[in-house]
Amino acid sequence: MIRTILTLCFVSLFLILSIPLLIAEWIIGSFNMDLKNNSSLAIVNFAFRSCLFICGTTVTVLGEERVPLDKPVLYVANHRSYFDIVLTYVRVPRPTGYVSKKEVGHIPLLRHWMLNLHCLFLDRNDIKQGLKTILRSIEKIKGGISICIFPEGTRNKVNDTFLPFHDGSFKIASKSGCPVVPISINNSAAIFEDHMPYAKKAHVIIEYGEPVYIDDLSLDDKRRVGAYFQNIIEETYFKNKNL
Repeated sequence: MIRTILTLCFVSLFLILSIPLLIAEWIIGSFNMDLKNNSSLAIVNFAFRSCLFICGTTVTVLGEERVPLDKPVLYVANHRSYFDIVLTYVRVPRPTGYVSKKEVGHIPLLRHWMLNLHCLFLDRNDIKQGLKTILRSIEKIKGGISICIFPEGTRNKVNDTFLPFHDGSFKIASKSGCPVVPISINNSAAIFEDHMPYAKKAHVIIEYGEPVYIDDLSLDDKRRVGAYFQNIIEETYFKNKNL
């Protein structure tokens, strides 16, 4: 229980005490957006690494050298935990926006940091708004910002299973021409979800797959692009399960 309390206290204090930083970031962005992007990335990375440290989380990362450093990408990953964002964001080599459910955007101060990081809020019950989110994601990538999305559409609550990957998520890559980098995440729910409300020590495995361009896929794989990437992530997940 102590880890949960410490994590909540840290996050609350960070959000409150970072108000001057938000103001400073707004001023910096008025003159130099690249500097703002990189400074916001560094600040939030510090906060996320601190949360993982408090929770006692250790991480083994595989295949990180496969991630292109010279271009934005679309990251796609399986989703079992709220910590999936924390675990993967501290690894990104460039400014990266996450597609999150709209409810998260209602949290004061957190919303402002997420907007600084180019995150987008998705209304899963509104198809029209979902299309707008995809179009905005394409614009972000064309502007040099990577995007991360969880194609299952929601957090999967059953261990060692996968919800169907939505094909629409991959329009971000097919329309922008960026590569897709699949991410397999093992054991992230062991940090918190498997024993809520307690945060406990856990060892997480993250593996980055080879980047894939949608245009290089066969016609059949393009038609079932969600299943194509789900198979990649599933195979990697079960390969790493014993680690």
